Amino acid sequence: MADTSKEVNGVDAKDLHSLLSSPARDFLVRNDGEQVKIDSLIGKKIGLYFSAAWCGPCQRFTPQLVEVYNELSSKVGFEIVFVSGDEDEESFGDYFSKMPWLAVPFTDSETRDRLDELFKVRGIPNLVMVDDHGKLVNENGVGVIRSYGADAYPFTPEKMKEIKEEEDRARREQTLRSVLVTPSRDFVISPDGNKVPVSELEGKTIGLLFSVASYRKCTEFTPKLVEFYTKLKENKEDFEIVLISLEDDEESFNQEFKTKPWLSLPFNDKSASKLARHFMLATLPTLVILGPDGKTRHSNVAEAIDDYGVLAYPFTPEKFEELKEIEKAKVEAQTLESLLVSGDLNYVLGKDGAKVLISDLVGKNILIYFSAHWCPPCRAFTPKLVEVYKQIKERDEAFELIFISSDRDQESFDEYYSQMPWLALPFGDPRKTSLAQTFKVGGIPMLAALGPTGKTVTKEARDLVVAHGAEAYPFTEERLKEIEAKYDDMAKEWPKKVKHVLHEEHELELTRVQVYTCDKCEEEGTIWSYHCDECDFDLHAKCALEEDTKANGDEAVKEGGSESTDGWVCDGNVCTKA
Repeated sequence: MADTSKEVNGVDAKDLHSLLSSPARDFLVRNDGEQVKIDSLIGKKIGLYFSAAWCGPCQRFTPQLVEVYNELSSKVGFEIVFVSGDEDEESFGDYFSKMPWLAVPFTDSETRDRLDELFKVRGIPNLVMVDDHGKLVNENGVGVIRSYGADAYPFTPEKMKEIKEEEDRARREQTLRSVLVTPSRDFVISPDGNKVPVSELEGKTIGLLFSVASYRKCTEFTPKLVEFYTKLKENKEDFEIVLISLEDDEESFNQEFKTKPWLSLPFNDKSASKLARHFMLATLPTLVILGPDGKTRHSNVAEAIDDYGVLAYPFTPEKFEELKEIEKAKVEAQTLESLLVSGDLNYVLGKDGAKVLISDLVGKNILIYFSAHWCPPCRAFTPKLVEVYKQIKERDEAFELIFISSDRDQESFDEYYSQMPWLALPFGDPRKTSLAQTFKVGGIPMLAALGPTGKTVTKEARDLVVAHGAEAYPFTEERLKEIEAKYDDMAKEWPKKVKHVLHEEHELELTRVQVYTCDKCEEEGTIWSYHCDECDFDLHAKCALEEDTKANGDEAVKEGGSESTDGWVCDGNVCTKA
């Protein structure tokens, strides 16, 4: 935490006046030009708001801060002082016009810079809470306001502790009413706008759906959830869903909600953010399950519904054990044809556009490559994969790779696929969905390896290709153990630490590093590096162990594997004792 009692620019900053004033100024300003004496803030809690008009996150946070300020300023001793990071006075004025609080004048750049330095502001928005002595109370005001709003006042460590203890108590004593009822609301709403008393939901299994209509993953999950919900209702199950929308646009909320069969909290209900915090929301969509007693049965069943649908209901531990056994049996029974054949769809495409039957691929080692032209990491990885593919094919014809596209149109697919030498699932093929579910594709590029029986060898083949190239083939545990043994043997006689003329301040330590750039030759290295963790400095073994001619007067190690002066022979990125 910043120590605001230290001397700042020759001024003893033990009070708010010395913190916010300058030799020529003892006032702050409002957006109408009114000057407010700094001494009038004595007795108040102060928020120093570091922000700027050009900053998108600031523009999104400021309205929330205005709401909190308006709620507190008329009731308690609370004030905010805007410390602008704008680059011109016009931008400052336009932005400040939206703020009901005070500001350090834009013309006093010296004070603004001093406050930036004093509170070590490295990013905005940044809200620092201080008392009327200039003493730091809370340096994470933005996070506190986002999470707790005005309820966090006076923002002291004691108040934060009190809030945390109350949250823990609320989780221990959780009921349906404590979750869904507030002092001003004891109902949820239906899509037609009717109020449904929370009391009518008691005794049921409840799903709390945290969602944002505009978020792609929520949009993809919602149809599956509608199907799931409809089937449970047809089966007369005592189940209900309540939407906890985190949408910030009312029109989007209304358009999405009115077409759904479940209930919801009203739009922009203040309890939504509190519930997100209560259930420790980590991802979207999230479907929290409450049992008939109102206690949390499961923190998020979205993936279970994705994978199993109604089979996952009622989401009890016993049911998940049963699903685990089903999944285990499914994995054991997996074949290439069970993965890639669906009705008449029993083929993939060859480079000439011809259909290649899945049955012709049975018995081969297969890589399944999830990728897309619009994805920069995919475009960076694909050339490396092409090189590895060709090297493996030269050694083993019983190998193939199948591209599973996430491109947005046929043209993009065609352009991207033209760079690839392997097979592909046709663009828009429905089998992509089931494959993505089977391999739990959460991001791309993703590369899964299948053995000759069609069973999954690894879902982490991308990392193995990056680390080991074609040497990782066929990506089995046995092969990885061989590689590890080889690398251990390779470095067995290398010195554990070396000094090098390019990094004289620290010794370099022999370290396993998956991928790095050598700071001497500027070429990529893998597996072993002579590394300085403090400075993030790396050298290939070859570059670290060879001696410079000028440094020792002997002949330098030459490319192609000649012997260095200290008895090491370096060939490529590998050095061995002569």
